[in-house]
Amino acid sequence: MEDTYEFRRIIEELLKNKRVQEMKKYRQHFNRSCYEHCFFVAYVSYKTAKKLGWDYKSITRAAMLHDFFLYDWRKDDGWHKWHAFKHGKFALKNAIKEFNLTDQEKDMIKKHMWPVTIIPPRTKEGFLLTFIDKYCALMELVR
Repeated sequence: MEDTYEFRRIIEELLKNKRVQEMKKYRQHFNRSCYEHCFFVAYVSYKTAKKLGWDYKSITRAAMLHDFFLYDWRKDDGWHKWHAFKHGKFALKNAIKEFNLTDQEKDMIKKHMWPVTIIPPRTKEGFLLTFIDKYCALMELVR
């Protein structure tokens, strides 16, 4: 119970944001919205990093914003071609407009698609986020 309270407190500012709430409009994986997917990734990241004794606050915040790109990537609009390669940059651009982020949080959001994006994350938390994101997407597939 205390973990759930702490998790919510870490991302409370993010969840109250009107633009973060817009993520509910966009489908990410299968029947999950970007918001639902990011919340799932944030929770698994929080639990894992806390258990490892790593920076669980930064990874939780970055995970909640890692797919904050705010468009339907399934529509062929041209400007967001190569979504898998570019959406980390779009998510970071949106996140910077709305929130004060640490350099580590920025790096995690931008590079969460590694190894698709060539440059790897700078921190162990960044690597952890990339793996948890893929794990959660797989769990969404099998559910």
